[in-house]
Amino acid sequence: MELRIKIELKSDIRPFKIQYNYNHVLSAIIYRRIADLELASQLHGADGFKFFTFSQISIPRRKAFKNFLLSEDGRFHFFISSPNTELIKSLVEGFIDRPEIDFLRRSVNVEYVEFLEPPEFRRNMKFRTLSPIIIKTVREEDGVLKQWDVNPNDLKFYENLQNNLVRKYREFYGDYDGDEYLRLVPYQRSIKRKRIMIPKEGAETYHRAYHMKFRVEGDPRLIEFGYDCGFGEKNSMGFGMVVTS
Repeated sequence: MELRIKIELKSDIRPFKIQYNYNHVLSAIIYRRIADLELASQLHGADGFKFFTFSQISIPRRKAFKNFLLSEDGRFHFFISSPNTELIKSLVEGFIDRPEIDFLRRSVNVEYVEFLEPPEFRRNMKFRTLSPIIIKTVREEDGVLKQWDVNPNDLKFYENLQNNLVRKYREFYGDYDGDEYLRLVPYQRSIKRKRIMIPKEGAETYHRAYHMKFRVEGDPRLIEFGYDCGFGEKNSMGFGMVVTS
């Protein structure tokens, strides 16, 4: 079964304004469109991995301004993927049954939901990000341990990305009996830092994540899982989605 869907949205308001920091908006829409309410509750209440990811918004006819994007014809879309087939089925049902969506107190409608064919997964592949990859680590500063966002010039970025992917795979499937080796090589000139704000408990939290094109070598099962679930951390908040390049 295809585990990736495209959600095409349209507003009657033209042009339609979209703020830059919208990850939390799309995340809330996804949770509200899971038709299976028990599954939605389980996912929302889970402390660990959620096993889905989503892309940034794509606007075919757009203009960019300092604080927002503008869809000239009111159309835009995004992608959702997951290794959880029940979640994808439930999302399709939810988006089709309830096509009217509250997008920051403005109504948009689901034009269509499209299943997307997966690529053929091989040991060596090339990808580009549809949502930036974020990797975190814990470091001591003034005697206090703090979380830091790691950049792709730090070897810790690749070490933590590999460990994160194997941990997610083991938690989802219950075991992993393959080679944990995963070599990810970004094309240096493609790396672009993106600063994303996500509100949390009334405060604004900022995350430094990275768009890039990259080559990856490893067990095709791990690569497929990264494609479905997302590479790096915070996948369910819209980080780490990739497409073949």
